[in-house]
Amino acid sequence: MIQLEQSLNHQTRLTPLLKNESTFRGFFIAIFIISLWAISLVSLLLVDISQLKFWMLCALIPWQTFLYTGLFITSHDAMHGVVFPQNPKINHLVGRLSLAFYGLLPYDKLLAKHWSHHRHPATHADPDFHDGKRKTFFAWYFHFMINYWSWGQIIAITLSYQFANLILHIPHKNLILFWVVPSLLSSLQLFYFGTFIPHSEPIRGYVQPHCAQTIDCPVWLSFLTCYHFGYHKEHHENPHLPWWRLPEMYKKA
Repeated sequence: MIQLEQSLNHQTRLTPLLKNESTFRGFFIAIFIISLWAISLVSLLLVDISQLKFWMLCALIPWQTFLYTGLFITSHDAMHGVVFPQNPKINHLVGRLSLAFYGLLPYDKLLAKHWSHHRHPATHADPDFHDGKRKTFFAWYFHFMINYWSWGQIIAITLSYQFANLILHIPHKNLILFWVVPSLLSSLQLFYFGTFIPHSEPIRGYVQPHCAQTIDCPVWLSFLTCYHFGYHKEHHENPHLPWWRLPEMYKKA
């Protein structure tokens, strides 16, 4: 709880809650993403896979992966207080729900670590950074995942999987193709576009204080790759902006 209060205090300094904005756009976008993910997941878990053609699976798995990524991006925006600035309690409730749906991740723990990342990017105090020796993609990815996952979460997800299969009678194929695989692919997507590329050290060295670089690509492609998370320099410079406003800063830059 102390860590959470410290993170919220730091968030207030770096990400002022935009109470003067009368818009509920961030909240509606968050609810839309969560609802679309839920409807899509339930529909895919109940579908008869034998009736689907191969090309359909090749489209549906990336689609569900994209929605999983949207869940995490929503929780990330909640950590910055921009999902529902008018009411911090509702804002963080949405963040907790998003992370729970994403993979039973503890919101308060990730909130504290995320603000440590913003305070100390690309340093030994940055929980998202590599171990200082193994900087390749998969070595960094596994180090990143170990830092965020726990045996308790793994056991809880395993029990949830068994409940869905044995009690709700959802076939293994549906669970693996539309629940397990998309969530794992989403973690790779988020890590690649939100950590590995933006925070890998450039040839000329890091640019202080954010040590972040942007993936230079068109806005439409930035959205498809990772909800504009690749506009990472803009995010670190403007942590008070939600993901859907980062293109404004990118165009200005």
